[in-house]
Amino acid sequence: MAVNSGKQQQTQTSSTARKARIVVFAAAAVVVLAILSAFAWPGWAVRHVPEPMDVPTAVVSAKPTIDAKALPANASELLKAMPEHVSNFARTDAQATDEWDASSPLEEYRLTYSTGDEAKDVQVVVGQWASEQEAVTQYNALTKMLEGDEIAAGNVKVNGANAGAYVVNADDDAQAIAVWRNDTVCVRISGPKSSVETVFKLFPL
Repeated sequence: MAVNSGKQQQTQTSSTARKARIVVFAAAAVVVLAILSAFAWPGWAVRHVPEPMDVPTAVVSAKPTIDAKALPANASELLKAMPEHVSNFARTDAQATDEWDASSPLEEYRLTYSTGDEAKDVQVVVGQWASEQEAVTQYNALTKMLEGDEIAAGNVKVNGANAGAYVVNADDDAQAIAVWRNDTVCVRISGPKSSVETVFKLFPL
């Protein structure tokens, strides 16, 4: 009787082990199928990110045909960082603004860059905050207000390291807005799509 009882116990143990293995294999199969379906099912788990825009050589080397407006003698370091020209666009105006005052920037300015043809002008608003987190909050607020289709997006890199992010949207009226953050600074460029693309791609900040 003792021998038979031992064999019966071994049989039950073996059966239990087999069932356990089956459960483990079944669970693993479910996980694998879930992962595969996540990347195979359109629009789920995989999101398309627009590629950064190329910069044609002709655009890089273009020069403005109008003079840039000089900055005031007491211009801050942030304002001095605003280029005199970007491709064939010259800085024709630079004024302090209070557009983003609600987010308490240390300083903020509105600038105009023009080719001489006002229909192609772009408006640039730039501000700096005391901390990176404050700038991130402002960047997120600005991007939430964007309308139209996203045509470019990515990370802002400084010396190979991520220092912020950017996004460019355009609408059916051929208008566009580019927004980006570089550390504690946020910039927004708006105007005709072709002008925004040119200035945004080459803006040195």
